[in-house]
Amino acid sequence: MHPLLRTLLATSVWVPALAAAPPNFATDVYPVLMRANCTGCHNDNGVASATRLRFPEEKPTPEVLTPFGNSLAIFVDRNAPQKSPLLLKPTGAMPHAGGKRIEPGTPDEAALKAWVDYLATAPPESLITTKPADIYKSVGPIVRRLTHSQYNNTIRDLLNDQSRVADQFPPEDYVNGFRNQYLAQNTSPLLAEAYAAAAEKLARKAFLGGDSQHLIPCAPKSFSDAACRDRFLNTFGRRAFRRPLQPNELARYQKLFTAEATEAKQFLAGAQVVLEVMLQSPNFLMRTENGLDPQQRPYEIAGKLSYFLWNSMPDDTLLNAAASGELNTAPGLERQTRRLLQSPKAKEAVDEFLTEWLRFDRLQGTVRDRRLYSMFTPELTLAMTEETRRLAAHLIWSKGNFMEFFSAPYTFVNADLAKLYKLTEPKEEYGRVTLPSETERAGVLSQASFLTMTSKPAETSPTSRGLFIREQFLCQDVPQPPPGVNANLPPVTREKPMTQRERLGVHLSNPSCASCHTLIDPIGLAFEKFDAIGGYRPKMKLTIFPGRAERNTEAKNVELEIDTKGHVAGLPNAEFTTPRELGMILADSPACQQCVAKQLFRYMAGRHEGRPDKLIIGRAFEDFKKSGFQFTELMVSLTKWSTYPPQKVN
Repeated sequence: MHPLLRTLLATSVWVPALAAAPPNFATDVYPVLMRANCTGCHNDNGVASATRLRFPEEKPTPEVLTPFGNSLAIFVDRNAPQKSPLLLKPTGAMPHAGGKRIEPGTPDEAALKAWVDYLATAPPESLITTKPADIYKSVGPIVRRLTHSQYNNTIRDLLNDQSRVADQFPPEDYVNGFRNQYLAQNTSPLLAEAYAAAAEKLARKAFLGGDSQHLIPCAPKSFSDAACRDRFLNTFGRRAFRRPLQPNELARYQKLFTAEATEAKQFLAGAQVVLEVMLQSPNFLMRTENGLDPQQRPYEIAGKLSYFLWNSMPDDTLLNAAASGELNTAPGLERQTRRLLQSPKAKEAVDEFLTEWLRFDRLQGTVRDRRLYSMFTPELTLAMTEETRRLAAHLIWSKGNFMEFFSAPYTFVNADLAKLYKLTEPKEEYGRVTLPSETERAGVLSQASFLTMTSKPAETSPTSRGLFIREQFLCQDVPQPPPGVNANLPPVTREKPMTQRERLGVHLSNPSCASCHTLIDPIGLAFEKFDAIGGYRPKMKLTIFPGRAERNTEAKNVELEIDTKGHVAGLPNAEFTTPRELGMILADSPACQQCVAKQLFRYMAGRHEGRPDKLIIGRAFEDFKKSGFQFTELMVSLTKWSTYPPQKVN
C-alpha cells in the first residue's frame, strides 16, 4: 500500500471520491432528504424557518432542485468536508434540534456524503446559481363560499333578519387554523338541503304581513307593475349578488316573478319566489376573487373588503364606490377600508378572526374532573374567552401596540376569574386589573383560555401548550409523529408519583419522538405552575385515586417540586421560566410579529400563503411595524397590498 494512502486511512482524513460524474441532486440526494423528513422543519412555516436552510415548495421541478442543491454549499466545509454541518447534523454527529434523521452506514448517508464531496471539490464558480425567481402574480380566480357566520350576517344586513339560521347548518371544519379556507369549502348534499330550507323559510318570513322590511323600493300599482318589478329586481339583486344583475339574469327573474305574481295575483308573491330563488343561487352563496371579467373586478374587490372587514355583505356606499371606479385605485381602496373600520361591524369581524385564530371552539363542551376542579363551570369558560377578547379589543381599537397581547401586565376579569387568579375582584364586570409580578402572569399566555384549552380533563399537557405556541403564535408547522408511535405517557402510581417533566422524559429518550418533542415540550413545561383550568400552583399537587382493585384504599395526595425552566429552540435568547417571561420574548420576536401578519393574511385570503404572497405579507408587516404594531394598520395594509401588489402601486 502506498505510504501516503496508509497515512490518510490511519488519520481518518476525508477521502474525496475519484473523479467521476457528479451525483444528480434531484434523483440521488433530494429523495434522501425527503425520506429523512428534513422538509418537515426546514420550510417557510417549519420550526427551522429561522435557519438558513429552507427547502423549495412542494413538488419542485428539476430546474428548481438543481440550483437549490448547489446552494447547500454554504453548509459544507471545503477544507474539512467531514466536518460539514450538511453531513453531521442529519446523521446526529453534531447537535441538531431535529435529532438524528439519517442512520450512519446506510446508502442514504453514502448518497449525502457523495453530494458533500461534490460540493467541497467543485470549482466555486460552477456552483454559482441564480435563485429561482419568485414570480409575484395573481393566484388566479378563486371561488369562496360564505361561511356560516358570513351567511348569518349577510341575511341580517340583507333582510334585517336576526334568526341566525346558519347556526343549524352542518358544522364547518378547521383547515390551516380557520373555518374559511376555500379549499375545504365544499357544498355537501346535506348543506345544499339546508340552504334550500333556509331560503324558503327566510323568503316566507320576509313578506309575512306585507313588506315589513321595506325590501321593495316602490309602491306597486298592481300585481303586474313591470316598472316596480324591475326596480325591485335590480335593487335587491345588486345587494344579494353584490353586483348589478346581468341582462340575461334580469330576464330570467322577470319571467319567474311575473309567472308567480300573475298566478297568485299578488305582487308580493312574485317578490317572495324571486327572493327564495336568489338565496339559493351560487351568486349569493359564493363569491369570486381575481375573476377573469375586468368589469366585475371592482365588485369582487368590494366583496373582498366587506367580508374581511365586516364579515358581511357590502353596503350601498361600497357598491357605489365599485361602480364609480373608486376601488380601482389604491388610495380609493384605502379610503373605503378606513371607512369600514369605523363601523361596529368591524369589531364583530375582528372578533370572529380572534375566535378562530385562538381556537375558542376547543373550550366549548370542555370537561374537567370535578373531584379536582370543583369551580370549573360552563360559565367560567365563557368568562375565559371574554377575558381574552377584552384584552385584544382594548389593544386593537385603542390603537395600542398589539404585541402587548403577549406581554400586557394587566387583564380584564369578572368575579369568577378574579377568584381563580386570586386577584382583587374588580369594581365592575370585566374591569381592568393589574397583574402583580409575583403571579407570573402577563398577556394571553397566562390567561385561563389558553391554559385550559391546552390541557386534559385531569391534568396539564405541556406538549399541547408548546405545540399551540409553535403553530398559532410562531406559524411553524411541527411534523406529525411517525405512524405507530405510542404517545402514551407512563402512568402516575401511588408507588411512583412523577411530574410531567419526568413523564415526558420518555419522549426525549425515544429517537423517533425526540426530534419533535425537543421542539415543543421545553416550551410547555415552563407553564407547569398553572393547572388544567389556569389556576396557579407553586407545587404540583397530585391526587391519586384508588383503582378498582383498591376500593377500600383512600386517595393519596402528593406534592412535587416543579422545574419550570423552558426555552424556544430556534429563537435567540429564548430561555424563560414563566409565562410572563415568554410573553415578553414573543412580543419582541420578529417571528411572532410576522406570524400575526401571516395569520391575518390566511384569514383574509382564505388560504395558506404561497410564494407569490411573500412580498405582500412582507410589505404589510413593515407597515405594521412602522405603525407601532397597530392592528388596524395591518388590516389596511393587507387589503391594499393584496389587491394592488407592491410593484403595481405608485
